[in-house]
Amino acid sequence: MTADVPREAAASRATDRPGDPSPFALGLLLRQAHWRAATVMTEALRPLGIELRHFAVLIVLVNRGPTVQRDLAAATGSDKAGIMRVVDDLERKGLAVRKAVPGDRRVRAVEITPQGVELFDAAHVAAEPLAERLVADLGPGEREQLRDLLTRFAYPAGGEA
Repeated sequence: MTADVPREAAASRATDRPGDPSPFALGLLLRQAHWRAATVMTEALRPLGIELRHFAVLIVLVNRGPTVQRDLAAATGSDKAGIMRVVDDLERKGLAVRKAVPGDRRVRAVEITPQGVELFDAAHVAAEPLAERLVADLGPGEREQLRDLLTRFAYPAGGEA
């Protein structure tokens, strides 16, 4: 099928190399950037005894307060079974608790504990020097520019997330 198309007219093959003109290049670069950032943040969280999946739930709980598991799953991109395992882990570590939701005996809201808040704050302190390492090669003003561009990309003005 592609044998009739001259080699130079064929679509660019997607790679994750810098400068790739493929229409997939942006997604591939974002994936590579995510892996790099996740690796660094995993390193920061390891001494605290949690993983990124745990921290993602703690972020939601700090931002929203007590949250039902269904909403935690949606907010973290997890599935029902996955979020149950994470909440089980957090409960076991004393970082979160499940509490009954008034008016619905079947539903439980997850709430961060004072120990969870302490760990959340400690994670930020531990991550600071490692986060600095992530952007060490950026020039003056580029860190802020990168944050602004990624924010606008992740949260478009039209709400097309």
